[in-house]
Amino acid sequence: MNQLQVGFARMDVTPMTGIGLIGYYHERLANGVLDPLELNAMAIACGDDRVVLITMDQEGLTRDCCQDFKNYISQVTGLPEQAIYIHATHTHTGPYVVKDSENPLEREYYTFLYRRMGDVAKYALADLTPARMGYGVGTSPEIAFVRRYRMKDGSIQTNPGRQNPNVVEPIGITDHRVNVLRFDREDGQTLILANFGNHPDVIGGCRFSADWPGFTRRTLEQALPGSKCIFFNGAQGDVNHIDIRIPEDGFNDGYEYSRHMGRVVAGTVLQVFDKVVYADVDSLRYKQTTVHVPAKRPTPEQIEQAKIIKEIHESGRDDELPYKGMMRITVVAEAINFVELEHGPDSFEMDLSGIAIGNVVLIGIPGEPFSGIGLGLKEAEGWDLILPTCLTNGKHGYFPMQEAFDEGGYESRSSRFQAGVAEYLIAEGKKLMADLRK
Repeated sequence: MNQLQVGFARMDVTPMTGIGLIGYYHERLANGVLDPLELNAMAIACGDDRVVLITMDQEGLTRDCCQDFKNYISQVTGLPEQAIYIHATHTHTGPYVVKDSENPLEREYYTFLYRRMGDVAKYALADLTPARMGYGVGTSPEIAFVRRYRMKDGSIQTNPGRQNPNVVEPIGITDHRVNVLRFDREDGQTLILANFGNHPDVIGGCRFSADWPGFTRRTLEQALPGSKCIFFNGAQGDVNHIDIRIPEDGFNDGYEYSRHMGRVVAGTVLQVFDKVVYADVDSLRYKQTTVHVPAKRPTPEQIEQAKIIKEIHESGRDDELPYKGMMRITVVAEAINFVELEHGPDSFEMDLSGIAIGNVVLIGIPGEPFSGIGLGLKEAEGWDLILPTCLTNGKHGYFPMQEAFDEGGYESRSSRFQAGVAEYLIAEGKKLMADLRK
């Protein structure tokens, strides 16, 4: 028997100009707004059980920040903390969110966001209305591309440059599927939950934007009057929008291309929208499990070199490094991580999260999983639909597959974890989903 209720709330959380934008290895201070940054919340209830799913247009929220927000949301709503699912869409044109920052603008914004997190959760719960759920899967090809390539000299490069003649082949798998949940409420409103994996780093610059996930939401709501959309990014650690076949002056990045990508994903949702399979929801379960992932500790020789590179980078002398482009970013990122890990820890504690709505499950990964992780999790048996979401209840960096560690490249060299992290997270994620089925 269907017992489902759903609610929705949205808040504009665009910061003040002058605050730093996160996502690159150089300083960017916000100097304008292309489109608003939002908190979107979906509350779900079944019987006495309630959860709230919150997404924020931001690059990633640390575990400490998420825990702080969850504590407050729990206080103002009465929800257990495990029933609170906080996700960052990973836009690279969003602000730093830092707990106890020394920067006054960041402190001011954190306080504002802290209160808004509680508000958006309360409003979504207050909006709970009986509904029925449908689910479906579509495909959005030609907007997500593997970004790791094998080169003629045997090296592995991330984003090696458009039409690079030294590229041999792409390495990895792209999951073009778009997962769709449709909630038809008794009051006539339709809520849409969409899930697709790709990097929202299409626009660049120093103006706030939700990037293509924001365009996805707005396009759907314009096409379906009375609807509201919440978007969750999927396994995106090794894919982005760059099609290296297109020349530098081709249509493949920038604000207009971000809008194109949002329209493509929204169009896929619309293709699925009227074909969803409806299912009664008679249960709502949630679970969070803590896992421990071994750290990639540096050797004394690596530390010595890393400190030199980090000092050069932080003093603004990157041009002195004998590397260019993505290789320079790779070396700098690796050096920063090695210095931070000089004295430990030996492992990282992080949280995997699951929300089961009837026989549909969201599985939250606290970082940037390679596509192979999403595909591995989707192999779990017994579910009608599995929706992996990145950067959920934490932000711990890249989770590359074993073969990426074997091959090298930016993601594996900049990862703070030992090889095997992806396969471990797949196994633990499947255990969590199995527990949710009990």
